[in-house]
Amino acid sequence: MAGTTGESPEPELLISQVRTDVSPRKGIVVIVIGLGANLPDSKGRPAAETLRAAISVLQATTCFEFVAASRLWETAPVPVSDQPWYVNAVMVARAKAPPAEILARLHGIEADFGRVRLRRWEARVLDLDLLDADGLVTGADQMEGLVLPHPRMADRAFVLRPLAEVAPGWRHPVSGESIAALIDRLDPGQICRPLGD
Repeated sequence: MAGTTGESPEPELLISQVRTDVSPRKGIVVIVIGLGANLPDSKGRPAAETLRAAISVLQATTCFEFVAASRLWETAPVPVSDQPWYVNAVMVARAKAPPAEILARLHGIEADFGRVRLRRWEARVLDLDLLDADGLVTGADQMEGLVLPHPRMADRAFVLRPLAEVAPGWRHPVSGESIAALIDRLDPGQICRPLGD
């Protein structure tokens, strides 16, 4: 699933500016979406097929312009639990909508795949997280409960390793740390490997 389309600039060149205001920027916003699943979806598809289908839906969604998607990665549950292992990926896209609207669209796609939200860190049919939106930095009190960048992304191998494939020049909007530095600091106990390896 990796790659870019047409003459699109490399994602790492787009995801660069740290913003602290919450007003929507005119024009295009570069977004990073995390995808994950560890249960069959409403059609009975296993997690890997669900993620491939979700990437196709995101590519076809009119409010997004696809830039790149990582390979699929298999990961042990975080926090550690007896859940089935996850399949994860990261996608970079351009969007004209504000982040709250983007998140609402992602939740709608989750629901279309059969996701029902009950509790935190539960097994799931499909999880779509808005990880970053043009380097915007917000608190939950600023944007309808949406926190950007995603508050736990810097500690998650299943986010950073796929993100490094599609945006190796990405830097954390708050700390300014490179993705390579964040990966080097990961807990070595987090198992995250390309699917099929």
